[in-house]
Amino acid sequence: MLSRTSKALFQSLVGIATLVIAGLSLAQNAPVPSHGIAMHGDLKYPADFTHFDYANPDAPKGGSVTRSALGTFDSFNSFIVKGTEADGLGLIYDSLTTQAQDEPFSEYGLLAKAILLPEDRRWIEFELHPEARFSDGVAVTAADVVYTFTLLREQGSPFYKAYYAGISKVEALNEHRVRFEFGSDDNRELPLIVGQVPILPKHYWEGRDFTAPSLDIPVGSGPYTIEKFDPGRSLTYRRNPDYWGAGLAVNRGLYNFDRITYDYYRDGTVALEAFKAGQYDFREENSAKSWATAYTGTPFDDGRIIKKTLPHQNPTGMQAFVMNTRRPLFSDARVREALAYAFDFEWTNKNLFYGAYTRSHSFFSNSEMAATELPTAAELKILEPIRDQVPPQVFSTVYRAPTSNGDGQIRDQLRRALRLLREAGWRLDDGVLKNAQGETFSFEILLVQKEFERIVAPFIRNLERMGINASIRIVDISQYINRIRQFDFDMIVSGFAESNSPGNEQRDFWHSSMADQPGSRNLIGIKNPAVDYLVEQIIQAPDRAQLVLRTRALDRVLQWNHYVIPQFHISAYRVAYWDKFGMPEQRPKYGLGFETWWIKP
Repeated sequence: MLSRTSKALFQSLVGIATLVIAGLSLAQNAPVPSHGIAMHGDLKYPADFTHFDYANPDAPKGGSVTRSALGTFDSFNSFIVKGTEADGLGLIYDSLTTQAQDEPFSEYGLLAKAILLPEDRRWIEFELHPEARFSDGVAVTAADVVYTFTLLREQGSPFYKAYYAGISKVEALNEHRVRFEFGSDDNRELPLIVGQVPILPKHYWEGRDFTAPSLDIPVGSGPYTIEKFDPGRSLTYRRNPDYWGAGLAVNRGLYNFDRITYDYYRDGTVALEAFKAGQYDFREENSAKSWATAYTGTPFDDGRIIKKTLPHQNPTGMQAFVMNTRRPLFSDARVREALAYAFDFEWTNKNLFYGAYTRSHSFFSNSEMAATELPTAAELKILEPIRDQVPPQVFSTVYRAPTSNGDGQIRDQLRRALRLLREAGWRLDDGVLKNAQGETFSFEILLVQKEFERIVAPFIRNLERMGINASIRIVDISQYINRIRQFDFDMIVSGFAESNSPGNEQRDFWHSSMADQPGSRNLIGIKNPAVDYLVEQIIQAPDRAQLVLRTRALDRVLQWNHYVIPQFHISAYRVAYWDKFGMPEQRPKYGLGFETWWIKP
């Protein structure tokens, strides 16, 4: 039997040994600092990589490029819901990490020199480059990172509060090290997306009203600064000769132009003619008719303007007629389904688009995440808990938007539509569709681009054949933005862009919590427990295989609730440019890569 003194000594030694063993265990499980992080799988680029494969590290610097923008601007603050932001503002900011455009979702250090992420992903630490500087010469510190996340979540667009809701704590460990802690370990994307936020200078924004639109030139740490501007008409960015990050591997071969100017046009047709006259240098075209008929003339014939179609591997997302389900008129899924029969894509594609487009059936077209076949057994396991909350077709039928033969004769489709409308309580009364209360079926389609009027007009004519009174209202961009932010519309033409790695942004698109948040991207006003469940399943996906399955499940539920009338897509960039540019031989899979181009000497 040990004496009291010996026993105390023994317990002390045991305690020390336990602490040593625990310390060794923690050390063995501690994350190793890395130059980047991947959503699933391994990073493509090793720690000693010198540049991205799609960038030319020897690209010459210099020259100026002019681009176009539509509408106007009255603010250099792109982080709030007020005002109309200027184009190109991302050029003036750096984030903690930057995404590689030839990987589905990998982030590499930008402001961050090193990244520490444990296996359970409950926290992440970023060690900043000590040489990182804002454009006014002040050092970028961990305090700026903490300030940025506090400011955006408290005073920025509602998007930031929702998108980064999983962050439980942001703490500056020292001048150059910041730590994010997360409320759970089931959001694998969160450690990556915290690195995507532009870092704002605390010393600049303290004492300013962050919630008000402003044309005060902001301070950032990115490759460009705003050199000059004419309010609402043009602005010019100048490459910062003292940019701290110019020599980083992630930046080598990028940002080669000395100046980038955006000239604003109120009308798309005028903008195209200005391009052909040499008023600006590069144009990405979104009109099939213009692409097929307007890119002609001497500059094209003699090679001074080059016209190219560049394929990409990005999901095309969903462009559609978007119905505001907050309006009682669109609250019934049968009504929404019926309206889809009035959009004759095949006729539109043949007569208006020169056959350039493909019909969209999925919210994730051009990707493995599109629900184009019946659910597999593995996907059924995901859907089973919500079987009673979703349309039965989710389990039994592959969704396809209404299809015609393109001859403009869609009587059968309109008859099906009227059957659905009768089921929903609507009746034709002397050629006018009315409900039991005698109210007529009338709504407005809000547009900002006059070019869409020719696409909407045939749709309206088909609606009229069903006794529906639909009208078009075209407004300027400022009014349009404000109305969209307040969900003040019946129907719009809009899109939901998707990436190769869906995640937290799905909450902003579809989740009930965002339906009544002004400025959110839940334009439809979806409040559906089944959709909420699947959004959270996507965010919590443990690996790529499950991410694909869960996204397909969400796709099916969105499709069969008929929230939108799908339109069309193209899996390529249509670009035209004056022959003054050089570009790398290898293009990125998941981007246009214009930031890798240069002016030919």
